[in-house]
Amino acid sequence: MKRFVFAALLVAFAAGGLVSTHALTANAAAEPTPTPSLVSTPVPSASKTPIQNVDDPNEVIKIDTDEVTLDVRVVDRNGRPINGLKQHDFTVFEDGAPQEVTSFGQQEVPTNYGLVLDNSGSLRQQLDKVIEAGKVFVNSNRPNDEALIIRFVGRDKIEIVQSFTANKQDLNDALDNLYVEGGQTAIRDAVYLAVENIDDYERSQKPEDRKRRALILVTDGEDRNSYYNDKQLLDLLRESEVQIFVIGFLDDLDKTGGFISKSPRDKAKAFLDSLASETGGKAYYPANAAELPSLASEISSELRTQYKLSYTPSNNKHDGTVRNIKVHVTYGPGCVHRVPVTRNSRTAGAATPISPTRSN
Repeated sequence: MKRFVFAALLVAFAAGGLVSTHALTANAAAEPTPTPSLVSTPVPSASKTPIQNVDDPNEVIKIDTDEVTLDVRVVDRNGRPINGLKQHDFTVFEDGAPQEVTSFGQQEVPTNYGLVLDNSGSLRQQLDKVIEAGKVFVNSNRPNDEALIIRFVGRDKIEIVQSFTANKQDLNDALDNLYVEGGQTAIRDAVYLAVENIDDYERSQKPEDRKRRALILVTDGEDRNSYYNDKQLLDLLRESEVQIFVIGFLDDLDKTGGFISKSPRDKAKAFLDSLASETGGKAYYPANAAELPSLASEISSELRTQYKLSYTPSNNKHDGTVRNIKVHVTYGPGCVHRVPVTRNSRTAGAATPISPTRSN
């Protein structure tokens, strides 16, 4: 009977219905190695805050063409953000050919982001600070920002505890209800399903209501139980505009490696670094949980103070090939090096940039 109920629930989920967290969790043990699913717990509904039209001279004007849009952070050698740059400071190349920038601006833009929080036993000591940091993110939200909260342990315990909303009280209540439990951590699955969910939500919005997309992952970085592998996750990230910011607690992982293999700590760091660099985000490794609130404030600022520029590709073939993107920023006064951080390629035909990293 349990097998029948579980199968029925999976069919319902595939058809687009909501699956009860408790029902899925109760019957998960009956099925061997199921494909991970992102399930939803009942949450209060919240009306969507409309985006207001503001007469802003720096507003980025979007053109209804095959434009490629880039979110670009510019930092100095010490990673500090550089603001106040103009369009003439930027040059964009696609497959080595310079591209004409058709729109440009720097302003705080609305953001849809997901908080993806590791609730496995290894994060037990940090949970209170993780919740506190989550509230820093939430309380820094602007009126048009929306957030999603996902907790995860194993592949059968990846749950939406709060769907996208601008309601800060609902988000804070969801954070207060987080708890740790045993299980083999499935970080890749959690990120994969969260990115899909963020992209699906964006596609459900009107074009004029679409926002910057981001994912903030808090974990120890050691994946023990994922269904999806690195290639599958990378392929998804190359088709998405979601920037990933990582907060990794690696101190408890073993630093001892084999003769030709990396240590668990080095493997975890390499994986988390790749998530950030591939998506134009950033990875942080706090020495202790007390640093989380300040890191949350820094990431919130990073999310909202970026340059947005667009170009219409000179090569307009929709042939499914990967096109390399490189952004160059002029040197500052005194030959100060300005480092752009953005996506480094796109898939032709998708009309969206993909596979971000740091450009030099």
